[in-house]
Amino acid sequence: MKDLAQKLAPGAQTLTDEKGPFNLFALFLREGAPDVWDLVVAADWIERDQSRALAEISKRVSAFLRPSEITRISRVVIVEKTNPSVKAIASTMPISHGVAEVANSTFFGLAIRRAFIITAQMDPPPSKALPRTAAAGGRR
Repeated sequence: MKDLAQKLAPGAQTLTDEKGPFNLFALFLREGAPDVWDLVVAADWIERDQSRALAEISKRVSAFLRPSEITRISRVVIVEKTNPSVKAIASTMPISHGVAEVANSTFFGLAIRRAFIITAQMDPPPSKALPRTAAAGGRR
């Protein structure tokens, strides 16, 4: 499954470049789950419009994975960036667009058999996206 996480890392980077940074982007295998993973995400831009963010994340996942790999992800779970579990993960294993593996832990009140943390950061740097300015010759 590490290969799946490694394939998702560029998608997370692309979304970060376009939308803004993630506080959490990770794959979780819940205890008792039949080898299907949850993609767990948290970011300021997600909280502003969850429906649109979910559609965009799903589109990116589809672009970076083959259909047989997509079926290994059962759902995308949006959590608040202020959730104590997000803070705990980010403080114990800060990572940005890499892959860190965790086994036999409890996150969000759930027993997690395995997890691949792609991004975990408490205070991500500001978005690199440039604000739109008025057209040349236009008023500001």
